[in-house]
Amino acid sequence: MGSNETTAPTNFIRHIIDADIAAGKNGGRVATRFPPEPNGYLHIGHAKSICLNFGLARDYQGTCNLRFDDTNPHKENQEFVSAIQDDVRWLGFGWGDKVYYASDYFDQLYRFAVELIEKGLAYVCDLSAEETRAYRGTLTEPGRESPYRSRSVAENLDLFQRMRAGEFPDGARVLRARIDMASPNINLRDPTLYRIRHGVVHHQTGAEWCIYPMYDFTHPISDALEGITHSICTLEFEDHRPLYDWVLDNISVPCHPQQIEFSRLNLQFAVMSKRKLTQLVDEGFVEGWNDPRMPTIAGMRRRGYPPAAVREFCDRIGITKADNTVEMSLLENTVRDDLNVHAPRRMAVLHPLKVVIENYPEGQAEELPAANHPQDPALGERSIPFCREIYIDAEDFREEAPAKFKRLVAGGEVRLRYAYVIRCDQVIKNAQGEVIELRCSYDPDTLGVNPEGRKIKGVIHWVSAQHGAEAEVRLYDRLFSVANPDGAAAKEGKDYKEFINPDSLRTLTACMLEPALAGAQSGELFQFEREGYFCLDPAQGAGGKPIWNRTVTLRDSWTKIEQQGG
Repeated sequence: MGSNETTAPTNFIRHIIDADIAAGKNGGRVATRFPPEPNGYLHIGHAKSICLNFGLARDYQGTCNLRFDDTNPHKENQEFVSAIQDDVRWLGFGWGDKVYYASDYFDQLYRFAVELIEKGLAYVCDLSAEETRAYRGTLTEPGRESPYRSRSVAENLDLFQRMRAGEFPDGARVLRARIDMASPNINLRDPTLYRIRHGVVHHQTGAEWCIYPMYDFTHPISDALEGITHSICTLEFEDHRPLYDWVLDNISVPCHPQQIEFSRLNLQFAVMSKRKLTQLVDEGFVEGWNDPRMPTIAGMRRRGYPPAAVREFCDRIGITKADNTVEMSLLENTVRDDLNVHAPRRMAVLHPLKVVIENYPEGQAEELPAANHPQDPALGERSIPFCREIYIDAEDFREEAPAKFKRLVAGGEVRLRYAYVIRCDQVIKNAQGEVIELRCSYDPDTLGVNPEGRKIKGVIHWVSAQHGAEAEVRLYDRLFSVANPDGAAAKEGKDYKEFINPDSLRTLTACMLEPALAGAQSGELFQFEREGYFCLDPAQGAGGKPIWNRTVTLRDSWTKIEQQGG
């Protein structure tokens, strides 16, 4: 079961915090941070981290800093900074009056690097990147010391200052920590602390700097300067924790935060690598970072996923140290559960077939009442116009059909949702033999009443041809056709993009919606009865038509496919 908004689920991180508070550690404070790199849009895995870090701060009456890890200006820009802030807000979290940036600490980071040099714990190295990798060794063999490791403190200080002044080109020199080239943990084999980056304009500091600190140096210092108590990150940083501690143990920072690792979120039918998501955007496989098929928070927002459902999903999957892959159906079912309760109902005909009700008076129209939600009277009612010409869905008609077909058949009857019983009297076809129109009759005594002695097999939805609103509808499905595109690519020796689902988007351009939807606002969500849940897109389609995105189907159509190994 997921948690509600005030009762947090138990997990091992909360046990650690509870023990710290009981022991009086950190004066009982809880201070976390969410430190994204602004080099792309956030995805559902980041949502898990956002909900965890901000949720802990909320539940323990602590603080959570939003801090941008902006130490690689080649890939970072203000667009990503703004998008990340939008995502955090959309999920329902805030960060007070201040947004933090690692670049806020560039001066202090530089001074701490000088401190390490002065202590003989850092040196300037002239090895190329390729040579550095060769000297590092392997998991089974120790590394070799750089020939520049024995430089004097004075020489290292001079060279580092000249790096800062811009005397050397990119790649000519780096600053490395002097730790242990024989360490079984490769992260401790004299890791790089600073590298040279010319010709870039940083979105916060402009052209002030031409050397930039590495993440493993920047992150622990930023945590300490901000007074973070619990530095929570994903499991891939577990082997980096000794370096995190080494940095803080060897410089004069005010405190020493505790790094705690948890398992990252892996989601079926998606890729979570930011590099691969960038490829999908740059190579045109999707419309952009906010394409509703993307696992990005922006894509889910545009698709119509409610933020409460995303938070609930993050609660349901829990916080553990065990790597696992979450079924896409769990996310979709969480969205369904939310929308089933909160989404008002409307009628929409996605494949219009014209119906002329010949015994209904020409020029007449009447307003029929319909509940906005069958289980929630508080959502009220709306009126649906009914007239002589309507549209039904072509899928709801068959000239001949098996007994189990409970919709409209030539010569048969069906009830129109919220309206009358009609009978199909005549089928009109074009020259190609395709059904283009139905001539029907209605029983005026069947409004809201079951006709006595007549068996009406089914109920179908409809829209007034005179009053309906034309729209474009986009039927989104899973972006990949296999549950593990990375694994399938590795197994079959293919590119992961070869497993993109060709049916991940179907666009219907001539749909008819009941007129109450004409006044919908961007982002509003409805259940299109018998079709699924849909969200109004901020963009417009051809001819200025509104675009409605399918958020999720009414039921999980992939379950059988997945059970069969599809």
